[in-house]
Amino acid sequence: MILQEYKDLAQWALKYAVDKGSSDARISVYSSTDNSFEYRDTQLDELQQSSENGMSIQLYVDGRYASFSTNRLEKTELEKFITNGIETTRYLAKDEFRKLADPARIYKGDGNGLDIYDPSIEKVSVDDKLALIKDSVNEVYKTDERLISVTSGYSDGTSRSYTVASNGFEGETETTYFSLSAETSMKGAGDARPQGYWYDSAVFWENLQKKDVGKTAYQRTLRKLGQEKIETGVYKMLLDNVSSPRLFYPLLSALSGGAIQQKSSFLINKLGEKIASDKLTLIDDPHIKNAQGARWFDNEGVATKKRNVIENGVLSTYFIDTYYGGKLNMEPTIQSPSVLTMQSGENNFDQIVASLDKGIWVTGFNGGNSNETTGDFSFGVEGFLIEKGEIVKPLNEMNITGNLLTLLQNIIEIGNDPRTVSPYRIPSILFDAVSFSGK
Repeated sequence: MILQEYKDLAQWALKYAVDKGSSDARISVYSSTDNSFEYRDTQLDELQQSSENGMSIQLYVDGRYASFSTNRLEKTELEKFITNGIETTRYLAKDEFRKLADPARIYKGDGNGLDIYDPSIEKVSVDDKLALIKDSVNEVYKTDERLISVTSGYSDGTSRSYTVASNGFEGETETTYFSLSAETSMKGAGDARPQGYWYDSAVFWENLQKKDVGKTAYQRTLRKLGQEKIETGVYKMLLDNVSSPRLFYPLLSALSGGAIQQKSSFLINKLGEKIASDKLTLIDDPHIKNAQGARWFDNEGVATKKRNVIENGVLSTYFIDTYYGGKLNMEPTIQSPSVLTMQSGENNFDQIVASLDKGIWVTGFNGGNSNETTGDFSFGVEGFLIEKGEIVKPLNEMNITGNLLTLLQNIIEIGNDPRTVSPYRIPSILFDAVSFSGK
């Protein structure tokens, strides 16, 4: 956890800022470490290690707001830094909506219980990490003459912070992460050079997948050999639990208070309306133990809680912080989602495939864009043709086009197979009537 001397320093800085003329203030002290290693074929290709300590200071002065940060954590330095910050803030334009969160909404617990910090991170040696990525490469290196390269990467890190604010908030967080990945490339027909990737990530070292990551990356590359184009048309589309989170990034961006206030969201005035199939219930569930993204409070110190974002297709929540709540004259909710889950269906990916007479399984997105204001999208994708419940052949050079609202309304089935490697725990999803352009 953050050392007591730094907590004392943050509390001193808060008092000092208020005494020097800041009507409100928020002080955070933080520390983080990050380590990453990459092994390519037979050699260590990359090694990076970093650590950071610092303080962030948010000042509210005479109706004005500014944020500053420094890594010089001595009182004599901070006195000058905060005093200058207050004087600088007074030059800014007033903004009546810049204020700390309502004290009634802030988190008041002790921060324990989520189990998102693994103390064993200090005991994992560099030799252990290097052996892990070397073994991952050696799972497939030189096993197939068509292999061009095999790369494996490992990373881990810690993040700690302690925050105190003049609205009464005091909170502390401590998290860890571990990640192992592999990527392979192969010679295909002609100039084709298909690539495949796989990774695992966990909060605890003991839960990290340490074998078969390289093999899985190789298998995902191998199945791409012989990719073809498909006839342009309208097909059912199956997103697996690796590719499905990609479609929810523009949706969540459109749900933010900033997008709503700036009128750059296709979901303006949609609260309480049916925007998706009744199969879709999207949940922000911030208190799942051992989950990446789990937290008791957001960046404002507001207490998190489980809430439906979309319930049986009906939009239930915008992500609105104190600032945009004031500008929109709306009740704030929470600044951003924590851990996104879905109400699961009955079938897993294989069972959904077996049920399809014809469709396209999308395994990855290759660029494209979506319009946050209209919801229109165009994405490059690759995947496989499915016929009569069987995966028939690999496909590439396809585009899907349409509108996100139409796409969400065309959800036929939600799977029961979410991955737990990120805060987006989205399962396989089957859509009806998606426009694919190919040859």
